[in-house]
Amino acid sequence: MATVTFDKATRIYPGSEKPAVDQLDIAIEDGEFLVLVGPSGCGKSTSLRMLAGLEDVNGGSIHIGDRDVTHLPPKDRDIAMVFQNYALYPHMTVAQNMGFALKIAGVNKAEIRAKVEEAAKILDLTEYLERKPKALSGGQRQRVAMGRAIVREPQVFLMDEPLSNLDAKLRVQTRTQIAGLQRRLGVTTVYVTHDQVEAMTMGDRVAVLKDGLLQQVDSPRNMYDRPANLFVAGFIGSPAMNLIEVPITDGGVSFGNSVIPVEREALTEAINKGDTHVVVGCRPEHFDLVNGDPSAVAMSKDKDAPAGLAVTVNVVEELGADGYVYGTAQVDGESKDLVIRVGGRQIPEKGATLHVIPRPGETHVFATSTGERLTN
Repeated sequence: MATVTFDKATRIYPGSEKPAVDQLDIAIEDGEFLVLVGPSGCGKSTSLRMLAGLEDVNGGSIHIGDRDVTHLPPKDRDIAMVFQNYALYPHMTVAQNMGFALKIAGVNKAEIRAKVEEAAKILDLTEYLERKPKALSGGQRQRVAMGRAIVREPQVFLMDEPLSNLDAKLRVQTRTQIAGLQRRLGVTTVYVTHDQVEAMTMGDRVAVLKDGLLQQVDSPRNMYDRPANLFVAGFIGSPAMNLIEVPITDGGVSFGNSVIPVEREALTEAINKGDTHVVVGCRPEHFDLVNGDPSAVAMSKDKDAPAGLAVTVNVVEELGADGYVYGTAQVDGESKDLVIRVGGRQIPEKGATLHVIPRPGETHVFATSTGERLTN
C-alpha cells in the first residue's frame, strides 16, 4: 500500500492556453478511498490519467509513496486501473481475463490460478470462471474487471467511472460492493465519478473539481455541512441546496417578511468586499414551516403579515415517510425556485402557499462577489 500525492500537478493540452488541471494539490493517505467528482470537463479524469501515466504532467509532480512517478511509464507505477467500458478480452474466459496481466509478467500457472481463485471468491465469481464475457451481465463483467486489478496486488487502484454503464439498481448494488471490497483489501483507491451521490456514499474523502481547479477536499459529512463556496454548495446534495440572494439589513439579512440573524463578522466581511447582498444557502430539510405558528409573528417585520418567505407550491414529490415540495418565491422582485422537505403527513396541495424560514444554526452564507463561504 502507499500514499499518493499531487503536488501542484498541472496538465495543459497542446493547442490550449487554459490548463485542463491547474496546480492540483491533494495528499491521499495510505489505504484511503478518495473520490474525484465534478461536472463534465472539470479535469477529474485527466487527474486520474496523470496519476496512471496516461497523460503528461506539464508542471508540478506526482508521488506514489516515496517515489516520484511524474514521468515514469504506466508499467513502472505499480497501479491497476478499472475502466468504464470493462476492457475485457471477448475470446478469453473470466479466469483468463483476470490472470492475463500475471501471465504477461511471467508468473507461473499455479500461482496465477491461486490468485485468480482467491479474487473470484472475494467477488463471488467462482462459478463463472470458465465463462466468456458475453455470457455475463454488466455487473458481473465489472466485477471481472475488478478481479483483474485485484490479482495484481498493486499499491494503488484507479477507477474511472466504472459504474456508468450499469442500470440504476445495479449501480447502487455494485458501488456498495466496491466500497466494501476496498475497505477489506485496504488498497489506496482513487475513484472518478460525475455522480455526487456516488461520491458521497463511497469516499472516505471527496475532492470537488471545477474547470481544472480543486474547490474543496473533505469528508462527505464535512463537505455537506460546510461547503467552501457556492459551487460546492450547489453541487453537493440531492436535491441541491437552495441558494437565495438577499439584502443585508440591520441585525442580519432580509428573508421575506423576516430578518435572519447572521454572524456580525460574516456581514462585515461581505460589506468590506463591497457587497450589499449575500447568498443564503439552506438545504431542503433545514426549512421550518411557520404557517399557523403564533410565535412566528414575533419574527415578522410586518406584524400583519406571516413571517418568513412565501412559497407557492408547484409540484409535490411524495416519498412516503417524507416529501419534497417544489415551489417558487418572489425574492427582490425576481422569481426563485425552491425545494423544501416536509413530513409525510404534512404534504401540501398544489397551488398552496407555504411560509418558510431557515432553521437556526443551519444557514450557510456566501459572498455574492466571490462565492466564498462567510460563516464559520
